[in-house]
Amino acid sequence: MLELIFFSLLNGIVTGLLLFMLASGLTLIFSMMGVLNFAHASFYMLGAYFAYTVSMYLGFWVGLFVAPVLVGLMGAVVERYGLRYVHRWGHVAELIFTFGLAFLIEEIVQFVWGKDTKAYHEPEILQFPLFTFFGQNFPAYKAFMLLVSIAIFVVLLLILTRSRIGLIIQAAIHKPNMTAMLGHNVPLVFMGVFGVGCALAGLAGVIAGPALGTFPGMAVVLGSIVFVIVVIGGLGSLTGAFVASLLIGLLQTFAIALDYSVNDFLHLFNISFDADGALRDLWTLSLPQIAPILPYLLLILILIFRPTGLFGNRET
Repeated sequence: MLELIFFSLLNGIVTGLLLFMLASGLTLIFSMMGVLNFAHASFYMLGAYFAYTVSMYLGFWVGLFVAPVLVGLMGAVVERYGLRYVHRWGHVAELIFTFGLAFLIEEIVQFVWGKDTKAYHEPEILQFPLFTFFGQNFPAYKAFMLLVSIAIFVVLLLILTRSRIGLIIQAAIHKPNMTAMLGHNVPLVFMGVFGVGCALAGLAGVIAGPALGTFPGMAVVLGSIVFVIVVIGGLGSLTGAFVASLLIGLLQTFAIALDYSVNDFLHLFNISFDADGALRDLWTLSLPQIAPILPYLLLILILIFRPTGLFGNRET
């Protein structure tokens, strides 16, 4: 049992921090521009594919730096020549634009790279167990993912709260006209923030590609869960996204690891329930079976009891 708890805790933290890497860019974009970018997970997918292509010729480490830059530049172009013109028509137009962009990116990926899963692997230098506990190995690559995710959180927090760039960004959020009068190019700041947010999604794709697979549907797999994280943590809150990502990562990992059914939990409290047909199937459901829907159940509870999210200050 100790072994199960220990590795579930580690895997939950790694999963949660990977989700944070993806959610941090979306949180940054929303807090700055008020745009919920439905194509955000598509930029995550592009990061994985760009890194895969670069790694074939120049290796994993070059792809780790080049792919997020390429994705960030694409994001900046999308904001400058697409989203900026759509923005004037309101949030509905923005949602439709990014929704269509997500489909467009998926079709482009399938056209360029095909529909099969790509052989994108972690670097050889990290292909070893970091340590062994109770006969189970913890891969060094997962530790690398963990360190990168924590570094992103710390750097973003320091930039937004302690640097001049962060002060300009905060000023542009709350007082864009005044910020422009002080000589700052607010549209350029918006473009830069959108590009950086997309680059963070691309970096998440570079890191996650070898671990979760690089295939055209990878954006769909994590696309919806990212919005769940942003809403649970609080729209626009970086700390909230960090806490919500860890919470969901741990929740899903422990649900998969603990093979208990609803009936098993009832027996813990000396409650027995006999049923036939569909009800019998309901009470024999196990935690691994319902693990995918747990984040959405948590989302519903958050929206009912705390609509602003755990750390948010604006209504969802």
